[in-house]
Amino acid sequence: MTDERVLRGIGVSPGIAIGPAQILEWDLPEIQQRRVAPELAEAEVQRLRRAVGDVQALLEDLRVRTERRAGPEEAKIFDAQIMMLGDEEFLGEVERLIRENQLTAEHAFEFKSLEVRMRWRQSSNSMLRQRTADLSGIALRVLRKLVGHPVGEVLHSPDGRPAVIFTRQLTPGLTVQFEREQVAGFASEEGTRIAHAAILARSLGIPCVMGLVGGIERIQEARTVILDGARGTVLLDPTAVEIAAARDVESRRQALEQELEATVGQPAVTVDGTAVTLRGNLDLPEDLESALHHGAEGVGLLRTEFLILGRTELPTEDEQARFFQRVAQRCQGRAVVVRSYDLGGDKFPVPFRPAREANPFLGWRAIRVCLDHPEIFRPQIRAVLRARRDGDVRLMLPLVTEIEEVERTRELVSQCADQLRREGVPAAQGVPLGVNIETPAAVLLADEIVERCDFVSVGTNDLTQYTLAVDRGNARLAGRFTPFHPSVVRMLKRVLDAATDAGREHSVCGEMASDPFATFLLIGLGYRILSVAPPALPMVRWFVRQVDLNVARAAADEVLQASRSRDIIAVVQEAVAQHVDLDLLAVDRLPGLPGEATLKAQF
Repeated sequence: MTDERVLRGIGVSPGIAIGPAQILEWDLPEIQQRRVAPELAEAEVQRLRRAVGDVQALLEDLRVRTERRAGPEEAKIFDAQIMMLGDEEFLGEVERLIRENQLTAEHAFEFKSLEVRMRWRQSSNSMLRQRTADLSGIALRVLRKLVGHPVGEVLHSPDGRPAVIFTRQLTPGLTVQFEREQVAGFASEEGTRIAHAAILARSLGIPCVMGLVGGIERIQEARTVILDGARGTVLLDPTAVEIAAARDVESRRQALEQELEATVGQPAVTVDGTAVTLRGNLDLPEDLESALHHGAEGVGLLRTEFLILGRTELPTEDEQARFFQRVAQRCQGRAVVVRSYDLGGDKFPVPFRPAREANPFLGWRAIRVCLDHPEIFRPQIRAVLRARRDGDVRLMLPLVTEIEEVERTRELVSQCADQLRREGVPAAQGVPLGVNIETPAAVLLADEIVERCDFVSVGTNDLTQYTLAVDRGNARLAGRFTPFHPSVVRMLKRVLDAATDAGREHSVCGEMASDPFATFLLIGLGYRILSVAPPALPMVRWFVRQVDLNVARAAADEVLQASRSRDIIAVVQEAVAQHVDLDLLAVDRLPGLPGEATLKAQF
């Protein structure tokens, strides 16, 4: 397989698609910049409103279709689009342009939507940048309606076979608009794993690759391609032998899926008898049952932002306590690690809006916000103390960079416990306090941090991002975002050594723990507790059961001496190949691991 025939991007939805390529040009229609007579302005406003109404009806239809095909959670993506299109402030600005400047409806709408799109693309808020695809999809449909073009995409498969669709930007509407027999797979020049269209493609079981920068220039209409949505590759003009091999790989992967399900009730133990504890990462309440179904041994990371985002008021102590208690009871004595609010960056509740920051991800966020506003933090601490009576509930602090942040939190925990006791509220008198190691500062202070806390868990997503100065949501930098970088690997070892010397529990809860190759390296380094995204639990458990600890240790020792990412990747890949068929793990080369994989529509 030569590099000239291989396009590489980000695999966002697994599976292999074989079929003719079809480029879908879904760009903004050409808009004539002309004015209308003042007396016709109101007619233009009404034409705008009718077009918006028609597109809203189409989005409603797509929402219903998505709920039927992918489920209610995925359908919420279109709720967000419908709300965006119905934003009266935005539409009011468009109408003002029509009335005051005598612009046509399409000219005014194009001007305002491009202005908003540019502002979103330049925003430091990564989630807002991700939503530019939603905004683009809405604008395209409204503008096409206004100029008299069809508002739905049209496919013309050259030979009747399901096509592999190539587009510059894959929108949620495009992902669900076509029936499964029309589409073999999707490929997009823009987008990352957390894009709404990627989430829908995974839910629908359609192979998809994003981040194929410049890919369309190398595609010819009706050319046969093999798209691998797990590897993130597209092979041009495959031979008959390559097509047969791809079908064989897909068949073996599907057989592996059945084998994975059979491992759910089996322990995660290496071939030489070393036990590895696999816990689950929870973003939302509904993730709990998925994690337990897949055999999670407790919760290693319970994110709490969902309790506060998109609400008009802060959650009460009782509300939080009930939720933590329910999770603790379902976990039946296993650890439940509650991460305190990781507010800031792109996540602030409606009633708590701070001043705009030039770089919010390096600004006032996470533990800094909680300690500066104890009126938010105290109810959560009290809720955790109350829930600890129902199980092994613990509290973990995100984005720690100062020893004082741990010490001040301990003081707050002690104060809250005293208050609960005086009030006669049943609660524990303390809670194990941990630190989410996510910054180089925390790694360098690890020796002192572990002396002041009860456990640590490495959050490899932010640790990699901050160490390498790479935005994990940027498709253009996806190849640079890799936890296999020598600096990240050495930091992992440093944290492990500090925790081991202090006798503190240590784990990894970032996306790295959900990847089999990274799991192999983590086990070799010495980590024995991993917290994994629920859908990845079966694969990680199966993989652990294939690992020979001696081989993993030898590979880790060699990796720690390496000075280049590609050398580390080569060592890990060669060692893993001794245990399993690399084709089954869907890896052609080891890419960087994308960021949050379980983003929900409400974020």
